[in-house]
Amino acid sequence: MVKAKKVNSKTSATLNEIERIKTGIVGLDKLVKGGFIKGSTMLISGGTGVGKSIFSMQYLWEGLQSGESCVYVTMEETAEDLRQDALVFGWDFEEYEKKGKFKFVEKNILEDTNFEFFDIDKMKASRIVIDSISLLSFVIEDKSSMRGRLKELIKSLKERNLTTLLVSESMDEERLSVLGIEEFVADGVIILKYTSVGAQAGRLLFIRKMRRTNHSEKLHPIKIGTQGIRILSV
Repeated sequence: MVKAKKVNSKTSATLNEIERIKTGIVGLDKLVKGGFIKGSTMLISGGTGVGKSIFSMQYLWEGLQSGESCVYVTMEETAEDLRQDALVFGWDFEEYEKKGKFKFVEKNILEDTNFEFFDIDKMKASRIVIDSISLLSFVIEDKSSMRGRLKELIKSLKERNLTTLLVSESMDEERLSVLGIEEFVADGVIILKYTSVGAQAGRLLFIRKMRRTNHSEKLHPIKIGTQGIRILSV
């Protein structure tokens, strides 16, 4: 006779009490037990044109609609370009900038590798996007130093209870990021990809990793429409 496995009620209760926030990506919350864990750090990885910036802005827009303060740190595109891109989906970030609830931070990582959080602290922000963390590879060549800097950055973000998206370019199917270490220090990894092969031709989303969360392990086709990214199969 096989004995039933004893369930630790204390552990079960703790897992059920984990605070989660809505992602704003239609269909994604169902795949990750209701949303991202509050205060966690997510890596959004993918090649060119798969929707990483749209995913990021959609995530922050959801926060603004919930009354949160949010920050988008951009190291490649200009803030004005991002504002205009967002308007295509009806997301008027400038309105929230005027209210002091949102801020685009343009950062030249080639001139300054430090991440200061004075504005974030003043705003009491709860969500932040850093796009693209891959650019650190141009200024910090030593991999061990890079890992230390990333861990230090994530520690600072967690101390502020910020739920963070780190955006990274992926090189190929085997290597999820330019640095090759972001996926190990992040709490979760979401891969966006484009395929032109077979019945699943188009953009796809895959949840590679999600700590303390049961999640889908399937490839999910996604569509970018007038309201942003939507997962087609849940």
